[in-house]
Amino acid sequence: MTPTPLLFLLLLGLIGARATLDLRTAAAMAAGLCKTRPTDIVFIIDSSRSVRPAEFEQVKVFLAKVIEGLDVGPNATRVGVVNYASRVKNEVSLKTHRTKAGLIKAVTKIEPLSTGTMTGLSIQFALNVAFSESEGARVKSPDISKVAIIVTDGRPQDNVKDVAQRARDAGIEIFAIGVGRVDMSTLKQMASDPLDDHVDYVESYSVIEKLTKKFQEAFCVSDLCATGDHDCEQICISSPGSYKCACKDGFTLMDNGRSCSACSNSATDVVFLIDGSKSVRPENFELVKKWINQIVDKLDVSESKAHVGLVQYSSSVRQEFPLGRFNNKKDLKDAVKKMAYMERGTMTGQALRYLTDNSFSAGQGARPGVAKVGIVFTDGRSQDYIGEAAKKAKEHGFKMYAVGVGNAVEDELKEIASEPTGEHYFYTADFKAMTQIAKKLQINICQEDDPCECDSLVKFQKKVEDALQALTKKLDSMSKRIALLENKIV
Repeated sequence: MTPTPLLFLLLLGLIGARATLDLRTAAAMAAGLCKTRPTDIVFIIDSSRSVRPAEFEQVKVFLAKVIEGLDVGPNATRVGVVNYASRVKNEVSLKTHRTKAGLIKAVTKIEPLSTGTMTGLSIQFALNVAFSESEGARVKSPDISKVAIIVTDGRPQDNVKDVAQRARDAGIEIFAIGVGRVDMSTLKQMASDPLDDHVDYVESYSVIEKLTKKFQEAFCVSDLCATGDHDCEQICISSPGSYKCACKDGFTLMDNGRSCSACSNSATDVVFLIDGSKSVRPENFELVKKWINQIVDKLDVSESKAHVGLVQYSSSVRQEFPLGRFNNKKDLKDAVKKMAYMERGTMTGQALRYLTDNSFSAGQGARPGVAKVGIVFTDGRSQDYIGEAAKKAKEHGFKMYAVGVGNAVEDELKEIASEPTGEHYFYTADFKAMTQIAKKLQINICQEDDPCECDSLVKFQKKVEDALQALTKKLDSMSKRIALLENKIV
């Protein structure tokens, strides 16, 4: 069966995608976009008499090059070096050097011990001392990796299997590098699983540098935002080996976690209904005004977009200013700051009736055909019945948000709030925590297109036709290229 051009293209795409995945880390390192997740790394290096001085120098060059590719720092990667032969020497502790330059300089000064090969003893030392908190190791945590890299060229003169198991059980990931006549079974006893990833062999110290890239990549966590390997529409926020998307001010992150919607910038009439009863107290009332302005900051206040009105209530209702009086944020926020505290009772039901009958009327600046949003704030139980007024507001199509603090009754808040109530009512016990509510409260109003409108159908049809034409051209071009390749092969 002869492969179709489309199948051939799909195969090429799969091969290209795999190559891209394989090259991502290398490309990130080359571009300086690689970071290492917080890791405590201890190199355990064999300097027994079988390791000649010139070879030991090559080991130090290898260490220095691996370190060069790490993100060294007290909150990033900490590096220690243990030197061993018949005895063990802690050359560099995890707490000693906080900079890459200082660390590499210390490595260059290490001298070989030139005696026996007590590899088991060195692993025990690393477990008890090098990875201890007193030597700079961080408290065991899922966010902090513990890694030991052992470099040896011979057969150990002591047992390594049991002590290596204890180290792995303690959460230390062990890489074993063997050189020359090393005993391979010993390497496998020391290394973590999978062995293919944790056991390496080189013929001589002169080629140990070829492992540098492997270890740099092993600890490299690409900054996916910097490399462009993300699908965020507006803002990409990096985290180790991953990312999350965010949106610019005035936009809302959609449910897919990638796209941003400017729906909250559609023409909207927003009225704040604020409890000014005596239980709020003057100092907290100032926090409420700051909270209002936090929400105002997220709106696109203008002649054609968001209009804001403000109503305060206690035992009576007072309109502070109607919709549309202020068409810029500065004047609007200044007016909010000037609102005087009423004190007295908590007639929330009366205030809701005022909102429905007056605030959203054309006489008070409400615009026909524009989405209506009411944001009710209260700190206590209403002294009158709210049910009928709350129901009427929602029946009129108003999107209602209910925010409660302190002694506010959550059942009342839910009764005021639109569906789904989980997205439209908020409660906190402390006025100082209202800033968090301001961050969570998203006024998302979208003007939905009518898919039955002729203009929409024509636009959609035109887009489909254009896309099909573009795809046809690409397929024709690729078919010609494939035909040329087939002729060359024949």
